[in-house]
Amino acid sequence: MDTLDCMRTFVAVAAQHSFTGGARQIGISTKLASKYVARLEERLGAQLFNRTTRSVTLTDTGQAYLERCIPLLDQIDEMEGVIQERQSELAGPIRLTAPTGFGSRELVQAIMPFQERHPKVQIEMLLSDYHAPIVEEGIDLAIRFGKLQDSTLVARKLCDMRLVLVASPDYLARHGTPGHPKALATHKCLLLQSSAQPDLWRFQDAAGEITVPVTSSFRANSPRAVAYMAAGGQGIARCPYYTVRSFIEAGELELLFADREDAPLPLYVVYPPSRHLTARIRALIDHLAEWFQSAEQNPWAPR
Repeated sequence: MDTLDCMRTFVAVAAQHSFTGGARQIGISTKLASKYVARLEERLGAQLFNRTTRSVTLTDTGQAYLERCIPLLDQIDEMEGVIQERQSELAGPIRLTAPTGFGSRELVQAIMPFQERHPKVQIEMLLSDYHAPIVEEGIDLAIRFGKLQDSTLVARKLCDMRLVLVASPDYLARHGTPGHPKALATHKCLLLQSSAQPDLWRFQDAAGEITVPVTSSFRANSPRAVAYMAAGGQGIARCPYYTVRSFIEAGELELLFADREDAPLPLYVVYPPSRHLTARIRALIDHLAEWFQSAEQNPWAPR
């Protein structure tokens, strides 16, 4: 039984907090995953997990071992990646996390040509509107919007995303079109809860920044949910452009104050500083940067 197989199984079980989930992640049976971890514990003479019928959690020893396992396995992957790069054939897994709405369409569209060129790279996409802990979950890359909260992560900027104000023609016909951003205080606004200060909307004009406090009876942590509510005539929304582009093109939403849009929202790909980037991960980062910086593929960039 290969020690590396045991270590990879241990890392997967730790990331999934489950023998079943860890086994599924690396494509083996739960029984074999349990056997691998037991063999590793026997070899080390230490208990790595606390096991109950409901949960699997790391012991203090297990946490210390995990922190050393991950960079070691990364270095081994890096050595394999060097060989792959010389053979011009990339292979192996990449675990990637991204916001649900953006990941399910825009990111998938970006990744498809990469997978066509590198069919032996297995991408596992974990979509969530909450920031997953990258190291603890065994994630290679994360796609993040806006100001980065975790300064320990290494970040590469992919593009800037327009933040736009929209409303449906039906809503504007019933409630009137606001003539100035300050008039939004009297309108029904739809708030994106995951943004910083969701009830303070900022605009830029020749006089400088305008900050408008808004109120709402609807909030959501998904920008697509906010966009659909706006398209349904339920209020005025402020969203990243990618979420409303199809509605605007179909005439279901109209842009408001396009000449006074706030600073754009940066989009990053991030990874832990301790992560040794394999050839396949570096190739995916380069591909995403090229894709999202292309004017053809990025119609939502600031004008």
